[in-house]
Amino acid sequence: MASSLTKDSASTTGSEKTFFGHPRGLATLFMTEMWERFSYYGMRALLVYYLISGGVDGKEAGLMGGGLAMDLATATAIYSVYVSMVYLMAMPGGWFGDRVWGARKTVAIGGGVIMAGHFALAVPGQAMFFAGLALVAAGSGLLKANISTLVGHLYDGPEDPRRDGGFTLFYIGINLGAFVAPFVIGTVGESVNWHYGFALAGVGMALGLVQFLIGTKNLSPQSSVVPNPLTAEERKGVLVKVVGTVLAVAVFYAAVVGMGLFTLNWALVPITLAGLIIPIAVLARIKRDKDLSSTEQSKMNGYIWFFVAAAIFWMIYDQGGSTLSAFAKTNTAGEVFGIGFPATWYQSLNPLYVMALAPVFAWLWLWLARKNQEPNTIVKFAMALVLVGASFFVFVVPMGMAGDGTKVSPMWLVSIYMIQTIGELCLSPVGLSVTTKMAPAKYGSQMLGVWFLAVTAGDCTTGLLAIAGVDLNGTSVIAMEALLAVAAGFAIWMYRKKVQALMGEVH
Repeated sequence: MASSLTKDSASTTGSEKTFFGHPRGLATLFMTEMWERFSYYGMRALLVYYLISGGVDGKEAGLMGGGLAMDLATATAIYSVYVSMVYLMAMPGGWFGDRVWGARKTVAIGGGVIMAGHFALAVPGQAMFFAGLALVAAGSGLLKANISTLVGHLYDGPEDPRRDGGFTLFYIGINLGAFVAPFVIGTVGESVNWHYGFALAGVGMALGLVQFLIGTKNLSPQSSVVPNPLTAEERKGVLVKVVGTVLAVAVFYAAVVGMGLFTLNWALVPITLAGLIIPIAVLARIKRDKDLSSTEQSKMNGYIWFFVAAAIFWMIYDQGGSTLSAFAKTNTAGEVFGIGFPATWYQSLNPLYVMALAPVFAWLWLWLARKNQEPNTIVKFAMALVLVGASFFVFVVPMGMAGDGTKVSPMWLVSIYMIQTIGELCLSPVGLSVTTKMAPAKYGSQMLGVWFLAVTAGDCTTGLLAIAGVDLNGTSVIAMEALLAVAAGFAIWMYRKKVQALMGEVH
């Protein structure tokens, strides 16, 4: 597949191939990530529908049977916990790449684990379903944390003029896979058979893994190096801790099951609380580090503002696959101009908007910068929060219209997803950039993992609310979330001078 996307380099004799002027290994990584995102977003488009299928909420939504017959609140909690774990696993995934296997081997193992997870989901039964979710989350953490590192290894350091363009192409691969997935996996899963859809996700990851293994010869030799390998003593210590933790958890849950007390919440609540506690603990550990200079401490104080803002943003944004998805199936007309379509297709809107609008925003920021009018990072974060809040204020309108059973126009969701994507483009790439700029030297690599923990914290907040019985599909709750986001946006804007002072020279 990679060879069909390559061309002769103008700077070589013609025997060496490049990928649109970039190292040939970028084609391998482009296709690997495209297929991985195809599998991930395809399965994610089906997840809530499969969970409620066969139950009261599933029948109300008009879904075919064969699912797990859960109520929508439980499905939302599971969805939120699953998404949060994908991002939480990026931290141990990065650790394996740095200290155990090296980035290249970790990506290969991660792809294999993801593939196994999707095929497990293709087997009917609740036990296989949760095993599959766990495998996909763990594998995604291994792959996600290391594949970007492999892209960086293709270039001659940070100053290579091709580097930014290479990451842009890689980003297109991500969104291309996410865009196509709901049309293929979503349609088959929602309209034919849930498990066929999950199996297609597994086939997609298998294609990505084969592509990766064939193309590893085009990757940098540096990608096989373990940067900071564990010593024999450290390996032993890690093994003891892991085995001890697994045994303790196994004994605890065996006792709970033995006493007949086990319910799904015995699994969901601890995971959700961990997803909230771990980000706080990681930030606190970095803050308490006495090796940090006063300037680095100040930057970390400023970074906490961005972290909390991002957590609030993702708390609302990631409901696009749960709350908005349920509304799409239950309360939105499933046709445009007389042409019907599955509700999973709405999940293609975000990647479509990203591919269409990302170049526009890149141009816009440069144009404003030339005029010395580009908003700084603080203002962009404030804009993102106001926009994501506004999207939920807009959402309140069709929710009210659908209160009497009316099916609302699909254009409401088309508009809501567009507003959220504009907010994403104000926050996500900017957040990655400011994280690298404000990271203490000692934690340069780990801070990107910390940034992903903001997603974990936001989604776990949603999960905890669902577990507590809060109706996340209620108009009043949607309005409260919208108000929270807008208020947070205005708070950051009001305190922008204070935050800027904490950031020092970073803008």
